Amino acid sequence: MSREYKGRKIVVYPSYIDSKKSRREGRKIRLSDAVPNPGIDEILEACRRLGLNPVHEEKQYPRIHGLRGRVLVDKKMSKLSTLIAVAREIKRMRGDTRS
Repeated sequence: MSREYKGRKIVVYPSYIDSKKSRREGRKIRLSDAVPNPGIDEILEACRRLGLNPVHEEKQYPRIHGLRGRVLVDKKMSKLSTLIAVAREIKRMRGDTRS
């Protein structure tokens, strides 16, 4: 992320909200809030629905070699709150009513 965005944008990698990943592998939210195998397109659409002005970037996730793609969103709430909101919106989009 460019220094010009520091403090105004949040980076969302799919691993941050993936229920198939452990905390060690990069998951940032509780397992009960996470979604299995979120795609970049799903994250982009969820962020659009939440009004977070998403921007897709082809950057590599540093923790897992070969995993490319991240989404930059406006910082309207804390990072953790943003990640949980995105995961819940993806669940809604998928029709998962267990959340």
